[in-house]
Amino acid sequence: MFQSVCGFVFRSGRSVTNRRLSSEPALTAAGGVRLIDSKVSGVIERPFRFLPLAARSGSFCLVVALGLAGCAGGTNMAATDTATKHSETVMAADPVRWSQALEQEPDWYSGAEAVRIADNVLLYQNQNGGWLKNIDMAKVLSEPEKAHLKAEQANADAQTTIDNRATFTQMEYLLRVYKATGQEKFKKGFMRGLDYLLDAQYEDGGWAQFYPIRKGYYEHITFNDGAMMGVMRLLRDVSEGKGAYAVVDTERRQKAASAIGKGLNIILRTQIKVDGRLTAWCAQYDRHTLTPAKARAYELPSISGSESVGIVKYLMEIENPSPEVIRAVEGAVAWFEQAKLTGLRLERKKDTALYKGYDVVVVNDPGASPLWARFYEIGTNRPIFVGRDGIIRDHLSEIEQERRAGYSWYVNSPQALLEKSYPQWKQKWASRQ
Repeated sequence: MFQSVCGFVFRSGRSVTNRRLSSEPALTAAGGVRLIDSKVSGVIERPFRFLPLAARSGSFCLVVALGLAGCAGGTNMAATDTATKHSETVMAADPVRWSQALEQEPDWYSGAEAVRIADNVLLYQNQNGGWLKNIDMAKVLSEPEKAHLKAEQANADAQTTIDNRATFTQMEYLLRVYKATGQEKFKKGFMRGLDYLLDAQYEDGGWAQFYPIRKGYYEHITFNDGAMMGVMRLLRDVSEGKGAYAVVDTERRQKAASAIGKGLNIILRTQIKVDGRLTAWCAQYDRHTLTPAKARAYELPSISGSESVGIVKYLMEIENPSPEVIRAVEGAVAWFEQAKLTGLRLERKKDTALYKGYDVVVVNDPGASPLWARFYEIGTNRPIFVGRDGIIRDHLSEIEQERRAGYSWYVNSPQALLEKSYPQWKQKWASRQ
């Protein structure tokens, strides 16, 4: 929300979003702005720094006059206009980062900042309806940048992906802003993204990282980093037509239902069996043979203690699960129990001379919560650690520091699955077994 404060424009921080602030800004001893929230006791202090306007880099900014005297009475000072006309000094308020765009209160999506970001999302949308990854959609764009993005939209060869939560995240955001504002352009952008996801599915039911297909490991059916499961969840919501998804037409909803049916079939077909028993899943699979496949040098065919969690959660969310789905869940849960690692704890050792400024070490701790390795050797359930040389090692300490600090080799997400999600699911569907 944006408030007028003594002639300035201020967007409140997330902790006070959608609440009116008093019009009495004051500089704090810590070098920030103190704002009194009329609905919350106490003060909210936001550190600030003065920046030239050209360096805003995505923050929604507060134009500040160099002299603050006379502001308390609500009088707009001439210095404000002067500062605006020149090289404008600005103060950065807490912005809504793109990573937080789906974490806001419902009424935020009808506001000016939400619409501004949604307009950005449309500018970044490729001709085929999808998006590229690792882009800050919340950045404040200059007019030349907007013009460049509009020109790029005509590029039919632009790379489009579902990796790193791209495309389905932008789609959900557009739909939220459409629901809040009713602006048709955002609905249209969502529908273009939906058509892209439906077109991108392999005939047998999987999704690759990139579509149009990019040669190499990118064409594998990809569970890695939640890529395929993010698509499946969105298409499931589309097929059910609940809430904001009710705007989707019947034909597209039917296509979405067919797509998740084929996707479910791939999930069940790719669950790894060892000695006749179902275990869990690899992070990626060969699109032709449906066998576990290698991606980057340090991502070898293996059973994933990380990606398998998202798959099992999706299966548990299926209403009236078939016997095949129930067996898949039970097999995976049994494997998670077997693969549990106890008595270990991860520590970050600070060292500014190292990559990322720290190292990651494994220490013995009998009281530590359980961990799971990111990758397990198929057939032995041995945790494996691989550097950029592609050589399997038994211990995290044996691979290079850059990979130790630059990749997640242990996870704890299966713990909540085993202790909370699975018992609830078991109780609900036990009679089906």
